Amino acid sequence: MLKLRLSMGGTKKRPVYKIVVADSRFPRDGRFIEKLGYFNPLLPKDKKDRVGLESERIKYWLSQGAKPTTRVARILGENKLIEMPAAGNNPNKAIPKKDRKKQDAGAEKKEDKKADAPKAEEKKAEAPKDAPKAEEKKADAPKDAPKAEENKK
Repeated sequence: MLKLRLSMGGTKKRPVYKIVVADSRFPRDGRFIEKLGYFNPLLPKDKKDRVGLESERIKYWLSQGAKPTTRVARILGENKLIEMPAAGNNPNKAIPKKDRKKQDAGAEKKEDKKADAPKAEEKKAEAPKDAPKAEEKKADAPKDAPKAEENKK
């Protein structure tokens, strides 16, 4: 199966990637069929030199059945060569653990509020029916308590 993928080059801690067409069975930095562009992650996102693509050749290989990897699909989507892929699951590993707990608690509260909203509406509808009974029970309770105290004396 043909893949459009990144092949790593550059030096230590200075990666530069080639966008290549390769058989999926070949190693990442090994043999490839054709170089289609480059990607330099060290440059700012707004610079033109960050990504260079040969759009005609990319379209040709996509028509031949080559599948882009997720990272290459994002690069091609940003350059409007293909439709932008759907956002994936982004884990919170980059966030320190103590901050993750705060974030998770905030997310749970929001979810609970959303989940409880329909239940709250149901309770509001039921409240007028049940309210007088609850008030009567509360009113009866204090009356019984003084009698019990008087009996003890």
